[in-house]
Amino acid sequence: MGEKHVGVAGGRVSSPRSVAIIGPFASGKTTLLEALLARTGAIGRQGSVDAKSSLGDSSDEARDHAMSVEANIATCTYKGDHFTFIDCPGSVEFLHEGNSVLNGVDIAVVVAEPDEKKTAALQLILKSLEQRNIPHVLFLNKIDKATGSVRAMLQALQPASSLPMVLRQIPIWENGVATGFIDLALERAFVYQDGKPSKTIEIPDDERGREVEARYAMMEMLADHDDVLMEQLLEDESPENEIIFDDLVQEMQRGEICPVFIGSAIKGNGIRRLLKALRHDAPDVTDTRKRLGLGEDEAVLQVLKTYHTSHGGKLSVARLFGGSLKEGALLYDSHGEEYRPSGLFQMFGLQPKKITEAAAGDLVALGKLDDIETGMTLAVGAQPKETLFVPGSPDPVLSKGIKATERKDEVRLSTALSKLVDEDPSLSVTQVQSTGETVLEGQGEMHLRVALEKLTGRYGLSVKSFEPRIPYKETIRGKTELRGRHKKQSGGHGQFGDVVLAIQPMPRGEGHSFNDTITGGVVPKQYIPSVGEGVKEALEKGPLGFPVVDVAVTLKDGSYHSVDSSDQAFRMAGILAMRDGLKECKPVLLEPIDKVVVACPSETTARINAIVSGRRGQILGFDARDDWDGWDEVEAMIPESELSDLIVELRSATAGVATFSRNFDHLAELSGKAADKVIESATAPA
Repeated sequence: MGEKHVGVAGGRVSSPRSVAIIGPFASGKTTLLEALLARTGAIGRQGSVDAKSSLGDSSDEARDHAMSVEANIATCTYKGDHFTFIDCPGSVEFLHEGNSVLNGVDIAVVVAEPDEKKTAALQLILKSLEQRNIPHVLFLNKIDKATGSVRAMLQALQPASSLPMVLRQIPIWENGVATGFIDLALERAFVYQDGKPSKTIEIPDDERGREVEARYAMMEMLADHDDVLMEQLLEDESPENEIIFDDLVQEMQRGEICPVFIGSAIKGNGIRRLLKALRHDAPDVTDTRKRLGLGEDEAVLQVLKTYHTSHGGKLSVARLFGGSLKEGALLYDSHGEEYRPSGLFQMFGLQPKKITEAAAGDLVALGKLDDIETGMTLAVGAQPKETLFVPGSPDPVLSKGIKATERKDEVRLSTALSKLVDEDPSLSVTQVQSTGETVLEGQGEMHLRVALEKLTGRYGLSVKSFEPRIPYKETIRGKTELRGRHKKQSGGHGQFGDVVLAIQPMPRGEGHSFNDTITGGVVPKQYIPSVGEGVKEALEKGPLGFPVVDVAVTLKDGSYHSVDSSDQAFRMAGILAMRDGLKECKPVLLEPIDKVVVACPSETTARINAIVSGRRGQILGFDARDDWDGWDEVEAMIPESELSDLIVELRSATAGVATFSRNFDHLAELSGKAADKVIESATAPA
């Protein structure tokens, strides 16, 4: 690697380009990766996702579900230029995989279908690129299955993009089937040939009118950012093709337009034309370095993806933005900590290939850096001057309790879970102190299912998953005053503690308090803290079976024995008084209520409101989502017990794109049959 990547091709200085392949679920991204690798000779023949023979999606989990569940990486060479393609999952549940790698790419190819029902899902993808100013093109896939006008299809998809979609090609139709395309910039026509490069032909006479009209529309959109071109169009002058090509490249790189190409990944149609566009139009690492605000000479890397392999240990995949990196070189993080990778590798699917040197622009896997996390900025030989942006992990929307089937595997389970979170930061593991449960949180039903499959398949663990317990509480409505006496004689010193406690409710959210009004030393001062400890212990589990909150307790009276009284005796007296007293104070169950904000396409807002109301939710209102055309945000108060599978219903109602965030807001009384059911479950024998 190294120097052989940097050279001159067709008058251009070239360096390794990194390209994200990104798009909605089932749009054909992995198939496109196969087609690109086959056309560049990186693989002998194009594999198939359905036949489970693709280079990408080669993990057991991806093949079992016929979907990408993590980034697929492959490097190839086309006409002397080196490309690393990163195929990103399209399901909303795995989108963070793509967000993590986007800093390391020069350009993104957004794969879309000619299907307006996928517009909202496409918008999720395009928004992430636009927010980070990443140049991108759209590849309108499955053109072989399209019907009707491509420009009409594009008009339907345009709401997904804040940038104008500029059509660079139009299909040649024959009996309703796309048999080729016309390149509007080149003004040339091509006919698809199975397994071969497209054949150049004269633009058919019956297509000439469509071509002229579509080309003029393309130039009008380019002229919005080029006054000279606009003047030429107004004066009916024919601009030079060189001007049009320059505008297409510059306006795409500046984030002013989104050029659109057409083709069929599964048939290999339009793939070479896409490759040529990437070769000529894509920014290189120098441009990307400027976009990220990095200095010209810094040998800086950012970790984009972490893998834990069964044989090679941990691999940290990083983009080298400048300089070079040789095997054995020292790396430093932003705190000045020193690291030495055990080796350098190039990724090709899940297979790492050992190399000795990497050049600026290369994507390289660093061996066995156990303390390195996805997103970290590293530099060769010195502490990095800048720390690159790290996308935050999305809020979890689904939780599962998890435990090892056999107690002896608990340590192994803990280790395996930490590796899963290291590979995928959009997973999280929480040890819930109040319930003693280990809870795995993620982005949806499939996300957690795949995580559990990895635990069993990769790590050989037998695990059980279950619904996490809801952290119910209880409080009191009434007040009382009663005596608690602990007296025991068993030979020698006995035990004696006697207290009178006043118990009353406090305002919601106040917690609990303990004080005393003891006078005359009826309870010696040294024993009063022990009474408080007993009170606190009794509040851990009230008469309904849950922790008690919002209770004020006052020690008002008592008595002691000069020989038999002790801290332990007064602690027990406090416990006994509380246990009996709480039963007399009209205990009531409290359930946690979360403030929930649901993000959804505007046309589904009415359905979302109905779903929320059906889960005992109180709708606070809804408004347009900031900077998201065609989306709303619905705010509501929803009981936590109603949130367990909310995301499944929300996504079912929104073609898979809705999401929500939640934060605990308050505790509210729960009564009637719902409360009886919760109490019965809590007090039932284990």
